[in-house]
Amino acid sequence: MSDVIELGASDGSTARIALHGAEPVSWRVGGRDYLWSGDPEHWNRSAPWLFPVVGASAGGVIRTGGRDYPMAQHGFARDLPFAVADRSGEAVTLRLTDSEETRAHYPFAFRLDITTRIRPAGLDVTVSVENPGAVPLPYAIGFHPAFPWPFAGGTRAAGGGYAVEFEAEETPRAPEVGAGGLLVRDERSVPLDGRRLPLDPAMFSEALVFRNARSRWLRFTGPGGTAIRMSVEDFPHLAIWTKPTAPFLSLECWTGHADWAGFSGEIATRDSQRSLAPGGRARHAVRLDLEGAG
Repeated sequence: MSDVIELGASDGSTARIALHGAEPVSWRVGGRDYLWSGDPEHWNRSAPWLFPVVGASAGGVIRTGGRDYPMAQHGFARDLPFAVADRSGEAVTLRLTDSEETRAHYPFAFRLDITTRIRPAGLDVTVSVENPGAVPLPYAIGFHPAFPWPFAGGTRAAGGGYAVEFEAEETPRAPEVGAGGLLVRDERSVPLDGRRLPLDPAMFSEALVFRNARSRWLRFTGPGGTAIRMSVEDFPHLAIWTKPTAPFLSLECWTGHADWAGFSGEIATRDSQRSLAPGGRARHAVRLDLEGAG
């Protein structure tokens, strides 16, 4: 079996989903790819899934039951192979379950199913997190897709015609990101103009994090009205990220976020971490739409 699953829609739109991390690595509409290529010169990923934590963990570990377990930034799901649980021409469900390898970092039973479906000018993803274990499951999940910038003419420079538009007005402040990727209580101002954030590569010394956002969608807009819309279901936190010299922009949605600097508690008490009861299941969803192209 190929390590990439090919999906196709009735209008000719296609997607390619890697078994490694269940990561979408291509989303083509009208013969053009609207996902970042994963060029390692800038960032070697396209749209990774973040689980069982989002962001950095204090000291590079999570704590549970009085023990420390090593935990990489954004968890381990993006670096592990998923199994095919179901497949059709337009959709695939990929599955990750706990193993000896995962329990060395995260001593919990879990089942993570990610279903990706292509449709005309759009891509839908549904996430199911299940707890088959006997104790509560503390988890966070996030989606981290990146898109070419520019993707519709114009330039990436300030004033090049690109912006991010939010469904609702958001607080024009974001927490600072400190040493080791931990959040700090100090905040930086964000140059929002109502619901619109004009883009300038220079503003991205770090991610812009909108905790407990009001918006359930945001749009990456280009000159001429073309836009990539990301709509989310049960992802309370949103983020925007790039590197100042990298030709992509990432729109992110998270259920949790990095530890606050100075945190020393157990994972179950981590800010914004979810808890899933034994036998429980949670659902999260993301919808990508290309609007106004051609």
